[in-house]
Amino acid sequence: MVQHKVELSVASSQAWLETVINDFDHFLQDHADCERKASAMAMSFVAKYPERHEIIPELIETGIEELEHFQQVYQLMQQRGVSLAAEMAPDLYIKQLMALGHGGTPQTRFRDRLLLASLIECRGCERFKMVSEAAEDSEVQRFYKLLWASEAKHSHIFIHMALRYFDEDEVLDRLDQLVEAEGNIVRSLPLKAALH
Repeated sequence: MVQHKVELSVASSQAWLETVINDFDHFLQDHADCERKASAMAMSFVAKYPERHEIIPELIETGIEELEHFQQVYQLMQQRGVSLAAEMAPDLYIKQLMALGHGGTPQTRFRDRLLLASLIECRGCERFKMVSEAAEDSEVQRFYKLLWASEAKHSHIFIHMALRYFDEDEVLDRLDQLVEAEGNIVRSLPLKAALH
């Protein structure tokens, strides 16, 4: 099967990267929360769509990988004396993005949830790559380099899942629409030391 690569319509800004590097401990706390949420998202597909047995093994594997990423981020935090955040902060990016998949039929909502998951992974990949290239600490560089490669794989997995159930033209047309909308959301986000 052809690998379909997501091309983000808007690049993350240098100002976002500088905000992260200047408050890296808070970024790590947010990143840890995001990995926990990513694992829960993969498993929520299993809970919501148990009849989609073709993709359940991949979803379980993705959920486990995201949990492993959480463990790895937490180990990095421990090395730096950073504790987990007392509570998960609301994620404006995810909230606005997931709203794009509301409405329509159960089928189109399923399709959109998969494509939105792909977009979230793709944005994470782009931002982890930026962090890996900007970090001065070699351990941080190495960690985020490994991570962005993994996130790129997850982005492809969710598109591949959508293509199991929906026509290729339909998937790619909808993906184009969502990519454009995601770019508009990214442009509107306030700067903070967070993944999104």
